[in-house]
Amino acid sequence: MPDRPDGSVGAETIERAGEAIREGRLVVYPTDTVYGLGANALDPETIEQVFEAKGRSRDRPLSLGVPDVETALEYADPTDREERFMRAFLPGPVTVVVERREPVPDALTAGRDRVGLRIPDHDVSLAFYRAADRPVTATSANRSGEGSARTVAEIDRSVREAAVVLDAGETPGTESTVVDPSLADPVIREGAVADDVREWLRD
Repeated sequence: MPDRPDGSVGAETIERAGEAIREGRLVVYPTDTVYGLGANALDPETIEQVFEAKGRSRDRPLSLGVPDVETALEYADPTDREERFMRAFLPGPVTVVVERREPVPDALTAGRDRVGLRIPDHDVSLAFYRAADRPVTATSANRSGEGSARTVAEIDRSVREAAVVLDAGETPGTESTVVDPSLADPVIREGAVADDVREWLRD
């Protein structure tokens, strides 16, 4: 059941989730797309917990979630054009892949030099990121190969039981559009607002 009848989540619950991240635990949380699985994105040991919970291959990178573009710039080094794109679409249902900075570990990016950034347009997500006070993994809260979850009830029990759960009711259900502006074909995965993304990239 959602934390509150209106689908909101109380401040104390969000603070407990932030504390869980700081203590090296996992958190299931809502976003503007689907439910996500969060861990300290700078700690390889807790990143490993995410891979284990999802049954995900370690050669598939995870995205990094932060509450705003200014915070993202502490962990990523986008070009001017990439930063303009970030400011145009974030917060929003878009994952932007840019050059990472040194604090971001290889475990998160599967050794790649670029990292996917997520700033969901969702009050609970953003409050949770602020409460965590560090970047959080932004990957869907599902077992690898299974569909993403719009509600907590749709999340595999093994994932739910491994984590603190922030239940804000149903999410929109459409995955984020993943964009790497450095590529000749920059849209890696089409999802929400894909047409708007392509139009911006053409200009």
